[in-house]
Amino acid sequence: MTKASTELDNPWQDIIEPYFEAFIAFFFPQAHKQIDWNRGYDFLEQERQPSVKYANMELQDTDNLVKIGLTNGTEAVLHIYTKVQGQKDERFTERMFIYHYQLVESLGQRVISLAILGDKDFNWRPKNYGYQLMGCELSFRFPIVKLIDYKNKWGKLEKSDNPFAIVVRAHLKSIETSNTSKKRLKEKEVLFKALYETNYSDKEFLDLFRFIDWVLDLPKELEQQFFDFAKQYEQEKEMSYITSIERLAREQAHEEGIQLGVLQNSRENVVDILKIRFTRVPKPLVNMIKAIDDTKLLSTLLKEAILVDSLKVFKQQLEPQK
Repeated sequence: MTKASTELDNPWQDIIEPYFEAFIAFFFPQAHKQIDWNRGYDFLEQERQPSVKYANMELQDTDNLVKIGLTNGTEAVLHIYTKVQGQKDERFTERMFIYHYQLVESLGQRVISLAILGDKDFNWRPKNYGYQLMGCELSFRFPIVKLIDYKNKWGKLEKSDNPFAIVVRAHLKSIETSNTSKKRLKEKEVLFKALYETNYSDKEFLDLFRFIDWVLDLPKELEQQFFDFAKQYEQEKEMSYITSIERLAREQAHEEGIQLGVLQNSRENVVDILKIRFTRVPKPLVNMIKAIDDTKLLSTLLKEAILVDSLKVFKQQLEPQK
């Protein structure tokens, strides 16, 4: 199974923020008309987001909170939830409602919830939550977009120069080719050509290629076939994007390799020190340490492993980091 089929939501976070206006215009044109784009917008970074929970429920896909100005002179916060993998969730609307009212309470202003759904079920269209009981009535409704609906709009996708037309095409082809790598290779070549045929800027081209490359990833032998095709195609077009992409990929792989080695050594050092001092280290504690991917935290834990009086105290300091 490829990374695209197991982690399909990952690249969406990177593509939504830099192309936010295009994203809203493509998926929510009515909302686009009500936003005052001259006033700008502000993505709430993780540290600035309110501390809210899904009431013991987990939404594990992509959430964006964006502060916007409206054409009527007021402000609001857009909550954009992107669920691009997995199956239908019977409690999805309830989860959206709970998160919505917690955001309203925490932020103290109006919140607009929008959802992008990338599942394969045509009939699952969760867009309202509510109930009536003993004269008490609750109703919550939010706009949704089903990416699978664009299968019937393929001609429009091919003609559109909005970057999210390519994004949707890549998403749908990723699902369609999840079990056939050779067909995926052909579809990736088609989308690569489409990037050239649309007048994207250099940055747009590279950003969209990274998205396509992620969701339509290939086995190593087919990946090399794709790059051979891309190089030949570029020679005909007298362009050199792929040279830059390959360089960036090599640099990234090198940096990731170094980072992975540092993390692995740091984890092992913490465990080794604990074993030297306390002889036996419980396996659950070892697993907790091996799950840490923060080099700064591991450096702190190494010092604690040297100085701490007991494994119990060490574990108490580690548990809040779970």
